[in-house]
Formats: sequence, structure tokens, C-alpha cells
Amino acid sequence: MHFLSEDLEDYVAFHSQNEPELLAQLNKETYQKILLPRMLSGHFQGRVLSMLSKLIRPISILEIGTYTGYATLCLCEGMQENGMVHTIDIKEELVDFQRKYFDKSPWGSQIVQHLGEAIDVIPTIETKFDLVFIDADKENYLNYYELIVPKMNKGGIILSDNVLWSGKVVESLKEGDLSTKILLEYNKRLNDDPRVETVLLPIRDGLTVSRVL
Repeated sequence: MHFLSEDLEDYVAFHSQNEPELLAQLNKETYQKILLPRMLSGHFQGRVLSMLSKLIRPISILEIGTYTGYATLCLCEGMQENGMVHTIDIKEELVDFQRKYFDKSPWGSQIVQHLGEAIDVIPTIETKFDLVFIDADKENYLNYYELIVPKMNKGGIILSDNVLWSGKVVESLKEGDLSTKILLEYNKRLNDDPRVETVLLPIRDGLTVSRVL
């Protein structure tokens, strides 16, 4: 579902900062070689993630769902000089692809890749986070959230992607559609949870910004 017309989406992208050349290369190679390239954050959302990171100025970042590392590098753009990013993915075949682009960036030594199920990995990371980006399997969004909130610094930001789920959140729930069911519960949970304040932005497929109180 397009929430804006394609002409307006093109206008928005054209009037947003250009993506850095390294990210343009990553984008191109992802579409050439990797399955499901639309999972990539892409130019406009990437610039949104970059801007949010630059406003937050995080020292510690957690990303759940690395894919090919585009969003990872966007989040790095606002990270403080002594910062670290922990990024988690389950696809072993993407690890070398990610690392190639991480090492081409200024932040290669500051990006820690974790291979495995995020539910298992998150408890093993012994740090508090300033910024978290959730962009993985929707069925576990609530589980990820409950693991993350106790590991957030006060004032930290949790970004949740795909929370509009191609408009399915406002359609009749179909039998067996677990992803939409969980996202409906997740969106309500974030809005009702007294530990955070939340705004849902209609950016691409929906991006929620939650600030930990």
C-alpha cells in the first residue's frame, strides 16, 4: 500500500538529503545480489534514521535485524566518537556482505555483528542503550520490546519499523495472520506503556519513535 502517491514519494525523496556514495553502492549491490531487496531501508528512511541519530547523539546503539547493513550505517552517522553498535541478524549468508560495507565505512571497528536469534542474543549484551532500532520478525516485536526496555538509558529512543504493515493494521484481521495481530498488540502496548512516550510516524511502512521515561 502506498500511503502517499508515488509522485509525492519521489518529491519527498528528491527534497531530502542525498544518501552517501557508500550507501548508494550498498543499495545497488543489494538489489543486484540479495533476495527481498525491498527489505532495505533505502534513501528516504535512511536519511530519517540518520537525522534521528544525529539528534540523539547515541553512544550505544542496538539494531535488531541487520539485513545488508544499510540502516546500521545510517544510525552510525550520529553516533558519538567512542560509540558502539550491536547489530543482530539470523542470516549467516549475509555476514560477509555486511562486514564488507561496514569496513568500508568510518565505523567498521565500532560495529559488532551478532549472529543468532535476537531473543537469545539481547540478554548477553551487557550494556545500556541510547538508541534501538527494531526491524525484524514482527511476531517477536513484543518480546524484543520487553527485553529492551530494562536495558535502555533514561531518555533513550526505541525506533520500531513496519508498524503500519502495508495498511493491514486498519483492515479486518484475517484468520491466521499472526504478524498483523502482534503488531496491533504492539502498537497498543507502546501507546499505553507508562514507561515510554510514543509517536507513530507514517514514514514508509510506519516508524514508531518511543522515548524511555
